[in-house]
Amino acid sequence: MADIELRSVEKWFGDTQVVKGVDLTVDKGEFIIFVGPSGCGKSTLLRMIAGLEEISRGEVWVAGRNATAEPASKRGLAMVFQSYALYPHMSVRDNIGFSLKTAGTPKAELERKVDEAAQVLKLDALLDRRPRELSGGQRQRVAIGRCIVRDPTAFLFDEPLSNLDAALRVEMRYEIAKLHRSLGATMIYVTHDQVEAMTLADRIVVLNEGEISQVGTPRELYRRPENLFVAQFIGSPRMNILACTAEDGHFRLEGGGSGEFEGSGTPARLGIRPEHISVCAPGEGECAGEIDVVEYLGADTFLVVDCAGLGPLTVRAPGDTQFVPGARVGLAFEADKRHFFDQSGRRLDS
Repeated sequence: MADIELRSVEKWFGDTQVVKGVDLTVDKGEFIIFVGPSGCGKSTLLRMIAGLEEISRGEVWVAGRNATAEPASKRGLAMVFQSYALYPHMSVRDNIGFSLKTAGTPKAELERKVDEAAQVLKLDALLDRRPRELSGGQRQRVAIGRCIVRDPTAFLFDEPLSNLDAALRVEMRYEIAKLHRSLGATMIYVTHDQVEAMTLADRIVVLNEGEISQVGTPRELYRRPENLFVAQFIGSPRMNILACTAEDGHFRLEGGGSGEFEGSGTPARLGIRPEHISVCAPGEGECAGEIDVVEYLGADTFLVVDCAGLGPLTVRAPGDTQFVPGARVGLAFEADKRHFFDQSGRRLDS
């Protein structure tokens, strides 16, 4: 059953179209993440779902009804912003229960809901503190608690972790993942951080220039990107992309190197992820080059190999492997992990 459905949704600012006919169905209890570069339209799309941004064309359906013309207050959605937006003079308890108090909720019910939300978010011991006495992660949990007590149809998150330091971001990712499991609620989450998207989402919506490039599970997007944009946006380090041609069942890399190509269509680019390249002796594998940079990260070592006409390639190797800058090496690509794309950037099956 769909909790939220977008039907040919568009957004124009004057003569500029920033969201271009988006169709999407979000099932009940699903965790959907909008991801993409700055300016791709992800936050604008979220605000249109919330009712905070007017829709130029198309429809938004919430819980089986057309909510396009409804104000934000009538849609039954709760939004967590990048800014915590807490009342500094109120306690945690009062901040969480403020929306219920203004709605005239009986005191006993208000206290019960606040206590339940505080227990879920591990804020029990902090209910009498003021926001200034809390860490950034605790403040964000209070903002989430303020949404939980409203029992919304869906939670909307607009880059909620971007104001936190690296350690707190990791901690809050765990908290949000556990919250989704415990509540079983529908969640739509906006981020530019593909690590957040990969670790949290049931499905990821990759947006580029106001359009959906691909929708799928993190595994689907990583293993079978439908176009060059998704191939290079999902994955860290990013996928290596090499210019190539094909003839008589073989591909040839521009600048040297070749191999078998069993797919249909005419490939113009070959993609290979860093972990799917193995280091071998020069003269073996698809290409060769000189190690330019060695980055030791403990469990992994990343190599940047200058392959002359092919350009630099990034290779992920085991952390305990010894490499020396300046050494010449061959690079072999795993045959079943190669990705081919045509001149327009669309994936070719192989």
